[in-house]
Amino acid sequence: MNYHFPAYLYRLQYIRRWSLMRSTASESVAQHSFQVGLLAHLLCSIGNACFGRSLNADRAAAMALFHDATEVFTGDIATPVKHNNPRLLSSFRDMERAAAERLAAMIPPELGDIYAPLLQPQDSPAGSEDAGLLLYVKAADVLDAYLKCVLETAAGNREFAAAREQTLAKLHALSLPEIGYFLEHMAPGFEMSLDELSGTN
Repeated sequence: MNYHFPAYLYRLQYIRRWSLMRSTASESVAQHSFQVGLLAHLLCSIGNACFGRSLNADRAAAMALFHDATEVFTGDIATPVKHNNPRLLSSFRDMERAAAERLAAMIPPELGDIYAPLLQPQDSPAGSEDAGLLLYVKAADVLDAYLKCVLETAAGNREFAAAREQTLAKLHALSLPEIGYFLEHMAPGFEMSLDELSGTN
């Protein structure tokens, strides 16, 4: 029997994000998922190294890689559309759950216990490791959106100016010191040119 789970996940590269925004650079869900995985790992590592936490950065990265996997069926629905209408948001959550179940059915049975929970991490039991890491995955998701806005505005695209401020406010509302560390020590490089990056330590 053939299992199409990874073949479908590869198709995330064809799902475009920011569909309602005029962008200088297109971004796919696959690209976003990699970046959120990177950021989730970084945030957890910052928490462990700088703030005395004991976070499983590898697990957080894995959760992040799959956090938008269901969009291979649902597509990426713009935040202003999804979150500004409770009925649409409720319907979208139902769609996500159905999409997760469809994807889970494509996983080989011997791998189901590994990958099925990554498709619906919001269902993790309270107090479990995954439930605790979900905050960092969500923070990484918002941080990646903020960095997209930074890159776009640095390129002179005012289309993302308001979104940049709104997303920054969401980051501050999370009240995670790891976010503050990243914004102070790592985010400035995203507004530099390659020559500027190459000329700094």
